[in-house]
Amino acid sequence: MSTKRISHWIDGKVVEGTSGRSGTVWNPATGEQAATVDFASVEELDKAVGIARAAFAGWRQTSLTKRAEVLFRTRELIDANRKELATIVAAEHGKVVSDALGEIARGLENVEFACGIPHLLKGGFSEQASSGVDVYSIRQPLGVVAGITPFNFPAMVPMWMFANAIACGNTFILKPSEKDPSAAMFIGELLAQAGLPPGVFNVVHGDKVAVDAILEHKGIAAVSFVGSTPIARYIYETGTKNAKRVQALGGAKNHMLVLPDADVEMAADAAVSAGYGSAGERCMAISVVLAVGDIADPLVAAIKARLPKIKVGPASDPDAEMGPLITREHRDKVAGYIGAAAEQGATIVTDGRNDLPPGDGFFLAPSLIDDVTADMSCYTDEIFGPVLGVMRIDSYEAGLKLINDNQYGNGTAIFTRDGGAARQFQFDCEVGMVGINVPVPVPVSYYSFGGWKDSLFGDSHMYGPEGINFYTRGKVVTSRWPDPATSKVDLGFPTNH
Repeated sequence: MSTKRISHWIDGKVVEGTSGRSGTVWNPATGEQAATVDFASVEELDKAVGIARAAFAGWRQTSLTKRAEVLFRTRELIDANRKELATIVAAEHGKVVSDALGEIARGLENVEFACGIPHLLKGGFSEQASSGVDVYSIRQPLGVVAGITPFNFPAMVPMWMFANAIACGNTFILKPSEKDPSAAMFIGELLAQAGLPPGVFNVVHGDKVAVDAILEHKGIAAVSFVGSTPIARYIYETGTKNAKRVQALGGAKNHMLVLPDADVEMAADAAVSAGYGSAGERCMAISVVLAVGDIADPLVAAIKARLPKIKVGPASDPDAEMGPLITREHRDKVAGYIGAAAEQGATIVTDGRNDLPPGDGFFLAPSLIDDVTADMSCYTDEIFGPVLGVMRIDSYEAGLKLINDNQYGNGTAIFTRDGGAARQFQFDCEVGMVGINVPVPVPVSYYSFGGWKDSLFGDSHMYGPEGINFYTRGKVVTSRWPDPATSKVDLGFPTNH
């Protein structure tokens, strides 16, 4: 039986790769190869940029009303086909279908936000700023922009990027993760059905060759990226060196601070949901619980009691709640942190290496590690898997110091009944996204997503109002329609009168 081949989406159609290079797409639930994906050469990326550049001339002149109509149709098509898209995501990523459906729902929020582009691009106008002079501001698209997206949200993160980008009048090149590339192809088909002109949205698959070609190409004006911190730093430094606008979102080590007055059952539910959802493969996952004082014992017991109830299995099992990890290598790396924690003195409360589904899938069950300290690798590293650590601390101040001293500043949460403590926490913590009794504080689409410190490289957060600004540049027009008879030469600096 021949292996499925996944090619590029360029100029509104599937285009087979010509580089002779490809990668393997796995089914994480079975450990078997599901497809091969073409890897683009520098020359193929250059051709895609040329097509996107040619499409830009017409798309930027398309009225805001017509752009909004395309986005409204895109929203309806993605919504109507969300089950098929979720099935595609589940097959290549491994997450269960219900989880994939949630991802698509959050992505759709960004398409819905972009549907308001006629309002979002309104500028300012000052009549009679000077005698007979009007001044107004407008925002215009950049040209060809690119998005480099991660494996963990192959439908949602592209929607974070392309919706605002094309709404603003840019043309877009998406380089999705080579581990689960099919969702991007399906989205390309839906955009074409929605009436998006060919060349406005393109998908180019590949590895570092394609990434470097994007970063170095003079025809690409801006790059958006979500991934690990080392790669985010590389994307930012390389892209800006090549005179591009760059927003590069990196890794995280998200803390959940639980004060002694918190509702134990509520906090345990939140920790389990935030720690093990999507098998922990998300940059907003809670990976460490900071338990203050006497709440530690009951909280650990409550979390432990919930773990056996989580059904681990393939997405094909309708009862499964948590699927496999993306690759065998990543699964083994995550499992290694469990053994290392025990060697370094932590207590393994629940070992996810046990009681796994049968077969060769890349499964790892939820793990709970108690008595974690700040020098252990399970704390210092971003694990990106279903491993939740608990640190026992004496005070709010000790928890705040751990959060603020950490190199990452993506998301954090506090659980408490004390409104004053919660307000002080959101004021004091050096983190970009904060939850108060909310464990995964991903902003709604009309705010913007992004962390601080080593979780973000660049000046702009993603999607929402900052996304509109990122994909446009400002222009100020000073206009006068005087009587020609009043014109004269004036070599002085212009002033307002």
